[in-house]
Amino acid sequence: MPPAPASTPHKPLPRLSRQRGWLRWLPGLQTLRDYRLAWLPKDIAAGLVLTTMLVPVGIAYAEASGVPGIYGLYATIVPLLAYALFGPSRILVLGPDSALAALILAVVLPLSGGDPMRAVTLASMMAVVAGLTCLIAGLLRLGFITELLSKPIRYGYMNGIALSVLISQTPKLFGFSIDSQGSLSDIQAIVSALSEGQVHLYSLLVGVGTLTLILLLSRFRQLPGILIAVTLATLAVALFDLDSQGVQVLGELPQGLPSFTLPCLSGVDLASVVLGGIAVALVAFADTSVLSRTYAARTGHPVDPNQELVALGAANLAGGLFQGFPISSSASRTPVAEAAGAKTQIAGVVGALSVALLLVVAPNLMQYLPTSALAAVVIAAVIGLFVITDLHRIFRVQQWEFWLSMACFAGVVTFGVIPGIGIAVVLAVIEFLWDGWRPYYTVLGQVEGIRGYHGIKRHPDARQIPGLLLFRWDAPLFFANAELFQQCLLQALESAPAPVRRVVIAAEPVTSIDVTSADMLGELERMLAEAGIELHFAEVKGPLKDKLRRFGLLHDGQARHLQPTVGAAVDAYLNDHGGEAMPGHARHAD
Repeated sequence: MPPAPASTPHKPLPRLSRQRGWLRWLPGLQTLRDYRLAWLPKDIAAGLVLTTMLVPVGIAYAEASGVPGIYGLYATIVPLLAYALFGPSRILVLGPDSALAALILAVVLPLSGGDPMRAVTLASMMAVVAGLTCLIAGLLRLGFITELLSKPIRYGYMNGIALSVLISQTPKLFGFSIDSQGSLSDIQAIVSALSEGQVHLYSLLVGVGTLTLILLLSRFRQLPGILIAVTLATLAVALFDLDSQGVQVLGELPQGLPSFTLPCLSGVDLASVVLGGIAVALVAFADTSVLSRTYAARTGHPVDPNQELVALGAANLAGGLFQGFPISSSASRTPVAEAAGAKTQIAGVVGALSVALLLVVAPNLMQYLPTSALAAVVIAAVIGLFVITDLHRIFRVQQWEFWLSMACFAGVVTFGVIPGIGIAVVLAVIEFLWDGWRPYYTVLGQVEGIRGYHGIKRHPDARQIPGLLLFRWDAPLFFANAELFQQCLLQALESAPAPVRRVVIAAEPVTSIDVTSADMLGELERMLAEAGIELHFAEVKGPLKDKLRRFGLLHDGQARHLQPTVGAAVDAYLNDHGGEAMPGHARHAD
């Protein structure tokens, strides 16, 4: 005998739950147990690259949230460490986020009275509330909400996020600033600034050079291209004194590390703080769940949405107790970590420790880092965030889902990230309801040479058994489609080639009914009985059968109205009323 061929190694199926008991709430420990030493250089390099974004972005979003910039770094360090322990995603990066800045500012600004330390305490209180909200929701296993978002909707959301981030970074790349008022207004402002010649040449050269170098080095995955490009940009500014020529740089950083502080203020509107914290939690989870599921699909490591809630809650709670403010996932820093080769949350730990180390021993090390180079890093990262190829496939196979994705994309770009989340959820619910609201239905008949019973829509030459109407409805029956079901069935009766004596509903696809649809069936049964037509069912599943009995649609004497298969229902009709069917009838197919 010839030797058996060597077996091809197969990729193992993803394990959705690898731990039981309390350890399942600490995915970071499992990651450490399974950690490969070969990943460490990549995680360290990715963490160092990530640091170049964590510092300026953290400071900028702190100022936008109404607190001093240093607290943006505190809100970066502690949550990253907490998420590394509790977070289910191997690649997600948490930290201060632009989507939350407006919500935080709306609470902090009126209640702080211009006192920066009071503003910090208020923001920390909001983080604690947001953290507790997410923790409770996660423990109650409310993460199923994320399952409302289909792949096309996630694509539309992420493409909208990517374009919004790209637009926001373009002014920095060209060396000027605008007052951001939404993506569409920002595009107009950018075009106006370019036409007026507001471009700063040195900033543009540094930014474009950094972007070009990053894209060129991205072909060589073994090289930390982003770190190399940012380092060279920083050295160029320092050596050629470009900051004195108008190139905007990061500047000196304040020094100090966060300390444990229980945020508490007297004489404040606690209702505003609590409601603000809950609002922040909702937005942060909606944003994080989309980003987490997107990267889970890309990396092949599924995440538990309930654990994602717990991790987000732990990160916010820890941040609030260490002088931070509410945080979320980052659509700009996560792709940076991915592009830099991050394998696990060790990259986030390295980033957090690097930021802490900078604050302790070298707060001025990054003072010459040009903002146009930072913009180039973000732009290079979000380029990889766009989904084009798979959308082309979706357009080819199911155009209405493609346009659903486009609608979500337009919502994010037009109205902003926060309304875009709401639009995505609404579109997801509409998508779900539409399939059940206007489902496929057909009358079944026999086709010459093919066993079983098949839809006459697909087989117009199918032969119907005289006096018998086999009707299939491919969806649950509920309030939104109950009237349509009745109308379609009555139309099928009118179109029948011969007077109908019995209607058999092929109910295998009907998984459930509600009160409205049950009342409709009762009315339909009476209507048919008055016309001398019997109503029977075939292939009714056990749970549906129980509901039919509970709703009074199936009495003890009506057991004969149920048949296990369509073929059995046909046999029962032929036995009761005579006639014949084609040989070889069996259960229906299409």
